[in-house]
Amino acid sequence: MSKPLLYPRSIEPRMTEALLDTPVVLLAGPRQAGKTTLARQMAGQGMRYLTLDDDLTRLSAREDPVGMIRSLDKAVIDEIQRAPQLLLAIKKSVDEDRRPGRFLLTGSANLMTLPAVADSLAGRMETLSLLPLSQSEIERSQSNWIDAAFSGRLLRTEAPALGDALVERVLCGGYPEMRARPLARRRQAWARQYLDALIQRDVRDVAGIDRLDQLPRFLRALAQTAGQMCNYTKLGGQVGLDGKTAARYLGVFEQMYLLKRVDVWARNRLNRVVKTPKLQFIDSGLLATLMDLGHDELGQDRTRFGHLLETFVFGELLKHGASAEGDYSLMYYRDADQAEVDVVIENSAGQLVGVEVKATATVKEADLRGLKKLASLAGDQFKLGVLLYDGAETLPLGEGLWAAPLSSLWGQ
Repeated sequence: MSKPLLYPRSIEPRMTEALLDTPVVLLAGPRQAGKTTLARQMAGQGMRYLTLDDDLTRLSAREDPVGMIRSLDKAVIDEIQRAPQLLLAIKKSVDEDRRPGRFLLTGSANLMTLPAVADSLAGRMETLSLLPLSQSEIERSQSNWIDAAFSGRLLRTEAPALGDALVERVLCGGYPEMRARPLARRRQAWARQYLDALIQRDVRDVAGIDRLDQLPRFLRALAQTAGQMCNYTKLGGQVGLDGKTAARYLGVFEQMYLLKRVDVWARNRLNRVVKTPKLQFIDSGLLATLMDLGHDELGQDRTRFGHLLETFVFGELLKHGASAEGDYSLMYYRDADQAEVDVVIENSAGQLVGVEVKATATVKEADLRGLKKLASLAGDQFKLGVLLYDGAETLPLGEGLWAAPLSSLWGQ
C-alpha cells in the first residue's frame, strides 16, 4: 500500500519555537487533520509516545494519572481530551521540573472549554491550532495571505483554479484522508463515517449528552444555515430542541472544531458582543457532504455554491491566521441597511482588511457596497478591501479596493 502523502505544515516553525521555551505544548484541532503525524515528526529524541485512543493507556491514565506522568521524563501524549485528569498530574510534574519541551500534547477538543479541566496550565502551556490542510500547504506555498494583505500586498498566482477546478477544490476540503480518495462518492463515504464516529465517540468525551440520536439531525440543520446569522431557538425548533439545548449542542460542535461562531465587527467593541454571531463551518468538504452537494447539484444551482465557497474562504483565512506572524481576529460585517462583508480581519492594532467572496467571474459595482461602507466606517484603520472572485486578473477598483482571483489565497 502506498504511504499517504506528507505535506509541509505551516504551524511547524511555531511549534519548534514553543518547544524550545515552554514546558507543555498543546497541538489542538479536529481529528484526522494530521496532528499525530506532525507530533510524531516533531517529537525530540527520548520522547515517549502514548495515545489515549489505546484502551490500556487510557485506563492507566484515568486510574493512576500521577503514577503515569511520574514515569515519564519527556513524552508525546495523543488525544489528551480522552483523559483530562492527566492535566493536573502534568501541572504538578511541570511545577517540579520546568524544562522546556517536556510534554507535547494533542487534543481533538478545545480543552480550554472542558469542564473536567479543573486547574489551568496557564503560564506553563502554549496552545497551537492545526486545522485540516490549507490550499497553501497542498501547493507547498510558504506565503501567508493575511500577513501579505496587511503589508499592502496581494499574493500572485501563475495558474489560477477557475470554474470546475475551483469547485473540485471546494468539494475536496482539507482533510488528508478525504483528499486522498480520487472518487467523489468515496470522499463522501469517508466524510459520513468521520462525522458518525465523531458523534458516537468524541461527544461522550467532551459532553454528557444522553440523546446522541438528535445530534446528526441538528448538525444537518446547522449545515443549511452556514454563513448566516444563527438563531438558536429557531434552529432547535426544526429538530425538536429548545433554544438552550440547541446552543449547548452548538458549543459541543464548536469544541470539536466542526464549526465556529463568528462575531460581528463594530467600531464599539461592546456592540460586537451583543450582536448576533454568524455560523461558519471550518471545512467545505464536510459541509458539502452534510448538504448533499456534489458537482451536479452545484452546476444546476450556483447560489448554493456561493454559501459553500464562503465557507471554503473562511476556512482558508482561519488556517492562515493560525500560522501567521501577526495576531488576527476573523469577524464579519452587517448593518441595518443589509450592507455586508463576508470576512473582516482585524489585527492587534485594530487595522482591518475586508474580504468579500464572489462565486462568479464577473464583478459588478454593487458587489463593492459592503467593502465601501466598511472602509468609510473604519477610516484610517482600513488597510485593504479585497473582492475574491472566480477569475484570473488582479485589478484595482478604487481607493484601497481590489478584485483578486480566489486562487490568490494560495499564491506566492
